[in-house]
Amino acid sequence: MRLKDKAALVTGAGSGIGYQTALRFAREGASIVAVDINEEGGLQCAADIRQRDGAATFVHADVSRAADCEKMVAAAEATYGKLDILFNNAGISHADDDDAINTSEAVWDMTMAVNVKGVFLGCKFGIPALQRAGGGSIINTASFVAVLGAATPQLAYTASKGAVLSMTRELAMIHARENIRVNALCPGPLRTELLMKYLDTDDKKQRRLVHIPMGRFGEATEIADAVLFLASDESSFVTGSAFMVDGGITAAYVTPE
Repeated sequence: MRLKDKAALVTGAGSGIGYQTALRFAREGASIVAVDINEEGGLQCAADIRQRDGAATFVHADVSRAADCEKMVAAAEATYGKLDILFNNAGISHADDDDAINTSEAVWDMTMAVNVKGVFLGCKFGIPALQRAGGGSIINTASFVAVLGAATPQLAYTASKGAVLSMTRELAMIHARENIRVNALCPGPLRTELLMKYLDTDDKKQRRLVHIPMGRFGEATEIADAVLFLASDESSFVTGSAFMVDGGITAAYVTPE
């Protein structure tokens, strides 16, 4: 198994990418700390893993709060004795996120608090745990919009994911000699509840699909497989990357410098 004897913390584990990744990690032998503000979803994730004879515990946490992030990392070390893998995945895309004129300050602040501050706090408390474990892997969920503007206005979300990508690159450089790898996962549009709520009309969906060379939305299970690679020793020489899993969008639209 690719993650045998590893302890992994997954934020946003109550649904979508986080849920599928937690299950995927567990199937590969990892012990899981499933973290979410959604208690029902997080508890279900942990229960599903245990039903499959895996090891999992749930921690209720709001990743925008320092005390909660400190608590979730402490729970990992208290439960499993160490932390090897940190998947900073929790994020939001607010339905009222729009362009600069129409996005409220409250929506901007909320998006930044969860999507950017949440990753910062996860690393703030998670990196010392990885150091104590002798190294490990951090995966931060960014997005293809971190390198390519979105087809429908979502300025706060796009800016937040650009910040995650920049933060990931710097952290990778700082900790490269400590056996700690830090990579940014950049999914394309997925058939998740989060995106489908935002793309709430056929017109909005088609405006996204027309830009995807593969002609379909990705699935959370496909992203989980990519996260598994970044978490495993198979990616031992990969750090500071923007790992694109986007159905070909950036290949079609980003011009190499």
